[in-house]
Formats: sequence, structure tokens, C-alpha cells
Amino acid sequence: MFCPKCGKSEQQVNTFCRNCGTFLPDFDKLKSKVIPPEQHFIANITLNVMTAVVSLALAITLYVMFLDKDGTPFVIFLTAGFLTAIFCWQVQVLWRTLQLKKQFPGLSRKNETRIIENPPLFESTNTRELLNEADLREVVPVSVVENTTQKLSEKINRKLS
Repeated sequence: MFCPKCGKSEQQVNTFCRNCGTFLPDFDKLKSKVIPPEQHFIANITLNVMTAVVSLALAITLYVMFLDKDGTPFVIFLTAGFLTAIFCWQVQVLWRTLQLKKQFPGLSRKNETRIIENPPLFESTNTRELLNEADLREVVPVSVVENTTQKLSEKINRKLS
């Protein structure tokens, strides 16, 4: 592995560069996992159904327990109304998610190979096979003048003409 800061070769991953001290993470482990759309749809549908069932069950429970009782605070009925509204909202979100799922071909059919209309332009490859080892013998420092003026033995006097 090469250090991204100084270019020193033969470095260990998850350690510090022996030349400049920069931390060298393992870039293969840092790649984010790609979650397929099927898992997003399944998660959304599951959460919508769970939220709708729980909110409807709580609203029915509040209505049953406090509907015929005298002196029931208005807040109880307001809470039951909000829970009913949450149920209706989750039902329409579930319906829209199912409609959206129809727009993606191949999601509803299992064991069928999906055809990608726009394949990726570039494919990942191991760069160690493609790159030569860095040659740092002729590397020019950031500034040629930086920290070198103190080492000059004589001053150059320029005449203004």
C-alpha cells in the first residue's frame, strides 16, 4: 500500500505511515455496502404495517375503555383521534409504496434475473495489478526555497539598473 500523503510504498493497512505518520485505513473495509431496492421496500412495508396495526389497536383500546364513562378527559379522545389519523396515514403510505414497487420491474418476481438498462461505466479493479511501484527519487518538495535560505553561504547582491 502507498501512503496517500507522501507516497511511501510498502505500508501496512490500519497503521501509521513510517515516513510522515499519516493513518492508513483499510480502504477495502471502508466501502459502503450497497443495499438493493428490494430490502428497502420490504423494510418500508414492514414498518408501515406495524405502525398502522399498533396505532389502530391503541385507538380502539382508548375508545373501548373510555367511550361510555362519564368525566373522561377530552385529551383521551384527542389522542384516540390522532392514533386513528396515524393509522390512515400509514395505510396511504403503504398503498403508495406498493404502487411505487410496481414501477420497478423485477422486484415482484423472484428468481428472475433483472436486466440493467444502464450498466455502470466503470468497474472496480485491484489497482495493485495496474500501477508500478512509486519512484520517489526525483520528487520535488512543496517549496524549493522553504528552509533552504539559511544554508546559503553567500548573499547575492543584485544591482538595480
